Amino acid sequence: MDILEIQNLNKSFGPTKALTNINLQIPKGVIFGLLGPNGAGKTTLIRIINQIIDSDSGSVYFKGEPLVRKHIANIGYLPEERGLYKKMKVWDQLIYFARLKGLTAEMAKERVDFWLKKMEISLWKDKRIDDLSKGMAQKIQFISTVIHEPELLILDEPFSGFDPVNAEIIKDQIIELKNKGITFLLSTHRMESVELLCEQIAMFHQSEKILEGSLNEVKSQFKPNEYEINIHLTSTQIPKNWNRISSYDNDTFRVPLNGKSTNELLEEAMQFGLIKGFSEVLPTMEEIFIQQVKNYNNG
Repeated sequence: MDILEIQNLNKSFGPTKALTNINLQIPKGVIFGLLGPNGAGKTTLIRIINQIIDSDSGSVYFKGEPLVRKHIANIGYLPEERGLYKKMKVWDQLIYFARLKGLTAEMAKERVDFWLKKMEISLWKDKRIDDLSKGMAQKIQFISTVIHEPELLILDEPFSGFDPVNAEIIKDQIIELKNKGITFLLSTHRMESVELLCEQIAMFHQSEKILEGSLNEVKSQFKPNEYEINIHLTSTQIPKNWNRISSYDNDTFRVPLNGKSTNELLEEAMQFGLIKGFSEVLPTMEEIFIQQVKNYNNG
């Protein structure tokens, strides 16, 4: 079942197109990556889903129903521009947001206490927001987003401002919530986050969707039909199309198939030494991202 479906969505700001005929289907219980350079249309789409702004045309459906105000209670939104009250204390801030999202006073206290302990920041509950580091404030913002455990969580650049240790903590929380059945729409420039977290992706550029699919499908679509061979050479002669990429105890080469089957390539490689490793070369999401934007710009 799709938790979110977007049909023929368009949005312009004066003469500038922000979204052009966008169609997306986001299944329930997945982490869906929304990729693209600045100005591609990602944030505009997120704001339409959150009913912050209206589209010019097209439709958005939440669990099969036209998206309306009542559905926002089932959506959590972490904007790229963080919005905390700097003079409020951490505890008061989180209680306020929990109550705002429909939790009873008792449930709000339980959830805030639970999350402060889970994120290992209970000692900071009486601190004002403006006394916190940027990373610590980011943790508070994340808690305020997930505290009502909505069905859909939309995170716009969720790792911005985090050091590697705290980024890992947030990543673990995203995975844990996903395992509970919560769906994520994740907008990020960090391709390593996409590789680690996302099951499906859509790539935007200049208001248009230029690529969509599962992570494996997208990588397979752009694979170069090359293999990485790690070998202990017993011969000084190797084929000219073997490109050495490292050399230590064993040599590692990047080798094109050139019409051969994988078995034929492996049999050929065995003539030159003892095979230690043999794996298909798949492009990284960063390589795909850069190449697709270049292709689009070059027409």
